[in-house]
Amino acid sequence: MSHRGHCPPQQPDDDAGTNATFTALLEDSAEELYDRAPCGYLSTLMDGTIAKINGTLLDWLGYERDEVVGRLRFSDLLTVGGKLYHETHFAPLLHLHGEASGIALELRTAARAQLPVLVTSVVKRGTEGEPLLIRTTVFDARERRSYERELLHGRKVAEEARRQAERDRARLQHALAVLQKSLLPETLPEVPNLRSAAYYHAASPDQLGGDFYDLFPLADEKWAFFLGDVCGKGPEAAAVTSLTRYTLRTAAMHDPDPVTALTTLNRVLHQRYTGGDTRFCTAVFGTLEPDGDGMRVRLAAGGHPPALVMRADGGTEYLATPGGMLVGILPQPVFTPAETVLRPGDTMLLYTDGLTEARIGRDRALYGEEALQSLGGELAPVSPDALIAALTDLLSSFGDGLNDDAALLALGVPTDPGIRS
Repeated sequence: MSHRGHCPPQQPDDDAGTNATFTALLEDSAEELYDRAPCGYLSTLMDGTIAKINGTLLDWLGYERDEVVGRLRFSDLLTVGGKLYHETHFAPLLHLHGEASGIALELRTAARAQLPVLVTSVVKRGTEGEPLLIRTTVFDARERRSYERELLHGRKVAEEARRQAERDRARLQHALAVLQKSLLPETLPEVPNLRSAAYYHAASPDQLGGDFYDLFPLADEKWAFFLGDVCGKGPEAAAVTSLTRYTLRTAAMHDPDPVTALTTLNRVLHQRYTGGDTRFCTAVFGTLEPDGDGMRVRLAAGGHPPALVMRADGGTEYLATPGGMLVGILPQPVFTPAETVLRPGDTMLLYTDGLTEARIGRDRALYGEEALQSLGGELAPVSPDALIAALTDLLSSFGDGLNDDAALLALGVPTDPGIRS
């Protein structure tokens, strides 16, 4: 019997569809296996920023994915002791060998509980051998105390290790405090017809901050001041802070014009940190000189919050410096000058954004410049000492909502005993 005119079998197309479906199922299964694996997985950039994390680890920690990815570094998930061990042992081992296996650490959950884990990390490299990211596997060690004791060589060794870690941390904090202090003036100089006060709040005793300020004499009864904030933290930020303070002081001796001083600083930072390791800062630089019974202020700002002036009559105003660019980013930035006169009873406040970007209330809203101006209005007229004392109390009241360093510098012209001091 002839089959002429009949359609050929469709088996090849059916097979193709089946294979495609099977492949899709395998891909879905692989992603599901990653996300719901019995252990935690995360991938971080080389600076530690979390780029990917699986659902298992999120469940252990009690975080939502958008609270972690792109926002936190791996070290942010560690307890204080874990951070210290990570910085002094784990990270150097990973950098040296490209992998670190079976390291005992403790994670800190969203509820502030401690989660003992065993961590294995491997550096993934590109075709040219360049490091691209770090892949980390996290094993829950809560039910593996016997293994943990074996790693720590028993209870006595573990206790001694803890005590040693505390001693190491205390020494580290002391060294950081000494270094931080060296980046700030030990005392503010006495300036004729001017009162000054300053305060520095370090967000963490375990990290060097990048905020800075200074007040120093120039020629012809002039004085100079500056305050700013270097991007980042740690030794690298401290190095930029030291370079910034030295540069501004030197620049002011040659030409005290505020715009010129910031331009010189920009040139130095841009030339020094061009080539991948970009470093920059925000800054306000200004000069003071006698003006009758007051002090004339000339300043310029680069990407920095405006100075707040509290007048003797109770009024407050921001000394606007719109358009001032970050210092060190562009070869030819624009810096905005401003000028005012402080009369008897007037006080000017310079501050870093650690103050205005503090989180307050249940909704964790920004404290903001509007609230700061309102507080200034309640205090005015106020002396620099009283103003700094009030702001110190304010910073303390923020609690864990204050997660960045804050530097304050207040300058004012004294008046009669009626002003708060």
